[in-house]
Amino acid sequence: MTTFDHFMIQFLLASAGCLAAGAAVGILTMLMRRLPRLALQRSTWLLGQLTIAAAFLVILLPHSERLRLVPPIELDGATRAATPLARPAPTPAVAAGAAVLAPSVPRQSWLLYGARAWLLVYLLGFAYGIFRLFQAWRLLRALAAAGSPVHALGGHEGFAAVCKGAAALDVIEVDAPISPMLFGLFRPRLLLPLHLRSFDCLQQQLIVEHELTHWRRRDVHWMSAGLVLETLLWFNPVMRLLRTQLSWAQELGCDRDVLASRPRVQRKAYASALVLQLRLQHRPLSAALAFGGVNATTLTARISLIREPLAATRSRWERVAAAIALGLVFLGSLALQPALAWRSASATVLPLSCTAISDAASGARLAHEGQCDERVTPASTFNLAISLMGYDSGVLVDEHAPSLPFKAGYPDWIPAWRQSTDPAAWLKYSVLWFAQQTTARLGAERFQRYVQQFDYGNQDVSGDPGKDNGLGWSWVSSSLAISPAEQLAFLRKVVNRQLALSPKAYNMTARIMTKVTLANGWEVYGKTGTAALTLPDGKDDQAHQYGWYVGWAKKGDRTVVFARLVLAERQGENHAGWRVKQAFLSELPSRLDAL
Repeated sequence: MTTFDHFMIQFLLASAGCLAAGAAVGILTMLMRRLPRLALQRSTWLLGQLTIAAAFLVILLPHSERLRLVPPIELDGATRAATPLARPAPTPAVAAGAAVLAPSVPRQSWLLYGARAWLLVYLLGFAYGIFRLFQAWRLLRALAAAGSPVHALGGHEGFAAVCKGAAALDVIEVDAPISPMLFGLFRPRLLLPLHLRSFDCLQQQLIVEHELTHWRRRDVHWMSAGLVLETLLWFNPVMRLLRTQLSWAQELGCDRDVLASRPRVQRKAYASALVLQLRLQHRPLSAALAFGGVNATTLTARISLIREPLAATRSRWERVAAAIALGLVFLGSLALQPALAWRSASATVLPLSCTAISDAASGARLAHEGQCDERVTPASTFNLAISLMGYDSGVLVDEHAPSLPFKAGYPDWIPAWRQSTDPAAWLKYSVLWFAQQTTARLGAERFQRYVQQFDYGNQDVSGDPGKDNGLGWSWVSSSLAISPAEQLAFLRKVVNRQLALSPKAYNMTARIMTKVTLANGWEVYGKTGTAALTLPDGKDDQAHQYGWYVGWAKKGDRTVVFARLVLAERQGENHAGWRVKQAFLSELPSRLDAL
């Protein structure tokens, strides 16, 4: 499965989790309606939207093992194929017993087909939502352009009591049967219908004060946040419900603030103004980007609350209870998140193999078979680079100096590592602790400088996150990674002596490398490497290993560089690097004869 395929399935599961969270928040919404004071709070509804959005996003975030109650969703192993149908034939190393995961023709699962279809539907729905918002924006712009700016607010009876406070707003009078409305996130504008001047002076002032209260409370920003969340998660009907409730709470909140401490006669005048406004409108204007919601559906409830207002709650227990309930919904979404799993242990691994050969002098590509641009850990092949560093810096002297004693606590996975070691034995047996002692004597700064000078892979020698172990472990299934193609580029610089190192560094590195003379007269200098595959949860895969064999071959005036990489199954103490080397050397004579 490609990375994009995995993302599509994860996106499908995130959408399902979003719907589940939406259902839970929807139930809470029904309960909240029984608490009128809480329903008047804008934060109640926006937090509900944010809870659903968080449940959606958390499934998309990279993760390993999480608290969950739902068992993993098993995917058919065949769906994990990450390479195209027209894959090059497996390299001979596979046939020679490297025990590589054989590439298989991908067979798409129903889940993957469903994920692709859903992503297409989502993008279409999202595009439609953006189009609707664009239409609303154009409508409001057109209304504003057709109107006349009100420069002298003192000349409008609606601003008689609040003229000074509205100076920062652009007020535009429109000869159209619309309700007063405020719009504009960065440049707020207030549209007023021309027929508002026919209202009673007090009624005009109350309606204008209502719109200015939206402005002072920054309701446009709250509304915009709700619209963004609704548009992103358009497929969840609860998001629209919550956004509608948010707008409703904003309208009621402004009514409450405008009428606070006002006598009944003024409250009655305001209710009459809303009824008159509804009659004068041709029809309610549907513009989601603006405030101006006077319609028959909401008018009855607004007038009821105007007549019998609810005092602002002084107790915070309802808000706290709502926040806790929404938090529990989010935590529940964590527990109910499904996780992807493969049906077999081997199915967690993508097939990987490469054979790359280039002419050392010209760089001409002689073979490029498989995934030769895939970066993985260099493992012990990095000892070639460490050898160059060591001899160039003087940390290493010759084949047998320095000879370092083995100490308790050093890596000792292989019996040959549990003894005193010199440079020749180090490279022959890939003694990890000797390499670590060499880099420690180089120091972090000089080590980093050499890696950058060599332009070696991704040049990341930071090591494991949070462990500060890059100087001794970065090349062992850690941060440093290199592709077979990049190995060839590095080896060409070594063979052609283009790394600005001392002649001794090149000569001694070649001297301690294992040399094999083929039957056709070619001399092969190579280095193996074996490393564990790291799983997403940070643990080593106990079933597979990377096997490397890199180096160069010489005959007369001709030199070629090569890199063979295979992701192979573990076979006891028979390391993948050694098996890859044997398989490659068995086929190399015929390859070289064909040059």
